[in-house]
Amino acid sequence: MAGAQFFDITVKGRGSHAAMPQQSKDAVVIASSLVGDLQSILSRNMAPLDTCVLSVTQIRAGSAYNVVPETATLAGTVRYFRDEVRDLVEARMAALCKGKALAYDCEITFESRNIFDVLMNDNDLSEAYLQAAADIVGIENVGVSTSPATGSEDFADMLKVVPGSYITLGHSGSGALHNPAFTLGQDILPVGAAIMARIVERRLKPARG
Repeated sequence: MAGAQFFDITVKGRGSHAAMPQQSKDAVVIASSLVGDLQSILSRNMAPLDTCVLSVTQIRAGSAYNVVPETATLAGTVRYFRDEVRDLVEARMAALCKGKALAYDCEITFESRNIFDVLMNDNDLSEAYLQAAADIVGIENVGVSTSPATGSEDFADMLKVVPGSYITLGHSGSGALHNPAFTLGQDILPVGAAIMARIVERRLKPARG
């Protein structure tokens, strides 16, 4: 699973009456322009075979119909599979913010922080889980995916200290993750518990009398 970098960008221009925008340094226009420019990093600065996702997920500005706001903020995430890609994207984001501030004669601050590292499973423990799962649900219901997932997980930090394996269980619920319609099919809970118990049975050495 991908590592995740979270970012915050603040554009500080100059407010004005909406009827006299020539007196402003319009933070909304500047921030909106920056959203599109950030996407050019993926299409024009990264190698085509590298995977990265840059998503602006928050835009906040203004509180009145007739006022050009002084400040606008952007926030979002960068998902990556190589640290070199993360560093390149971060550097380009900082450079674009600096250039945009110069072009529009305003102040732009850029902050970025790494939240999740890239998640790497232990091969032996992954195999142990697959074998235990096959015992419980049947080999025909066990699948292996070698495709990377662009979602992120803080379990990655645990795997840097203790070997392990991150797995997924299918269930009967509906709705995508991070969606208000998401529901968990609770009939999968005893299945997951049974698989974990089976791992213990397989790997725990029997006590000697």
